[in-house]
Amino acid sequence: MFFYRASKKQGSMSLAIIYSRTNDGIDAPLVSVEVDTGNGLPSLSIVGLPETAVKESRDRVRAAILNSNFEFPARRITVNLAPADIPKDGGRFDLPIALGILAASGQIPLDAVNKYEFIGELSLGGQLRSVKGVLPTAFAANKANRGLFVPSENASEAALISNLSVYPATHLGQVTAHLLALELITPHAHTVSMQQASYQVDMADVKGQLQAKRALEIAAAGGHNLLMVGPPGTGKTMLASRLATILPPMTEAEALETAAIASISDQGFKIKNWGLRPVRDPHHTSSGVALVGGGAKVRPGEISLAHNGVLFLDELTEFDRKVLDVLREPLENGEISISRAARQATYPARFQFIAAMNPCPQGYDCDFKDNCRCTPEQQKRHRSRLSAPLLDRIDLHIEVPRLPRKDLQSGEPGEPSASIRARVVAAREYQYVRQGCHNSALDSRSIDKYCQLAEADSALLARAMDKFRLSARAYHRILKVARSIADLAGSESIQTPHIAEALGYRSLNLSETSRNEVTFTQ
Repeated sequence: MFFYRASKKQGSMSLAIIYSRTNDGIDAPLVSVEVDTGNGLPSLSIVGLPETAVKESRDRVRAAILNSNFEFPARRITVNLAPADIPKDGGRFDLPIALGILAASGQIPLDAVNKYEFIGELSLGGQLRSVKGVLPTAFAANKANRGLFVPSENASEAALISNLSVYPATHLGQVTAHLLALELITPHAHTVSMQQASYQVDMADVKGQLQAKRALEIAAAGGHNLLMVGPPGTGKTMLASRLATILPPMTEAEALETAAIASISDQGFKIKNWGLRPVRDPHHTSSGVALVGGGAKVRPGEISLAHNGVLFLDELTEFDRKVLDVLREPLENGEISISRAARQATYPARFQFIAAMNPCPQGYDCDFKDNCRCTPEQQKRHRSRLSAPLLDRIDLHIEVPRLPRKDLQSGEPGEPSASIRARVVAAREYQYVRQGCHNSALDSRSIDKYCQLAEADSALLARAMDKFRLSARAYHRILKVARSIADLAGSESIQTPHIAEALGYRSLNLSETSRNEVTFTQ
């Protein structure tokens, strides 16, 4: 929106102001595009901390205005992007700058645009090209009670905000025709609804591995992290790729958060992914910045792109240890704060962490017992790639052994994802009715309230903590896993079998003797 600050007389100085928005993390702060046309040698300068792409808009805007049959003012034009302390990047300011020049020179009426915001990149011919980060802009524009003009390719994304008036345009001339009331643009209809998740894979494809399936169901029910250890070819990746098929459907609030992060990322948001939980599986050569985010422009990383979904790290021990350790704080806090000399940003990162690894470096013939040919020193170096604090933040640790031949050759399908998902959804409903969140999000005060144990079960857990020197974090995570197991069983309280099963999922990183002792104690 814009308005004159001076007389409209020919040759007098005039000022137009139009509102747009930039991206700052997942926020979209307001940017006032102030355009002044004054006396002096013809020129166009842009101030207000513009980056290279914004500075280059001078040539795009000039050509777009002329090729849209408008006059480019032969005056001294100054464009200020306020506030000046927020960096502005990308071509999203082309459209508001062009409209500001046309308004300041009296070619379009000022009173026609006081209820709109504008974003869009211009081609030399005046066509509008899509931009990134539209969803946060649409959310902020709706909150400010203004309509939003966007390139047509971004209209479906902006229209995800149901109460927002979205005006799609393909050309600068189409926008000006609307503002001149010559040809009005029909607002884009909000037609996209939450999708019923549809997957090409199913848990019924997995033969055998009953313990691993049970662990996946518990992880899905409570939102817990899971580590699978086993030789190659035992189905670890196959199991992890099917976790999303048993997770509950996303709520609209979760879908908007996830879509907003994808919108500001380099890959952009695809409307076909609306309402689907993201599943990210970065390669083990990924850097720490790729995982948690950062860079010169502070973009979200894999953990934020997996927000409300699944982050799967295959071949966990092949990742650099320093890269893995950057996951420790996000796993605990559910967000990541990235600080650079010039900019800071905080991104949400609440995801389910699923990891897979071989039990030893050689791995191929290892079956956890007699066939491993690695020396104790090799095994020690292999395990030392994972820090104890990181392992402590993983709720369930399971072995995925080789399948017996009879299970592999069996033609009977396993339990389908739909029936497992029904139990998971029922367990989540118990949790939200009881405490307002899933079990993995419980804080220490809520754990004391909702994860109370009988005296005998408290003694069992105390003996396990003393014997294996479990941390306070491990204690709380065992209780939360036991609570999820009880919810799947429909039990209002945590019983002895629930706490015993939860203890079994924490014993994998101990020695073989220690695991036997845990079983004996239970």
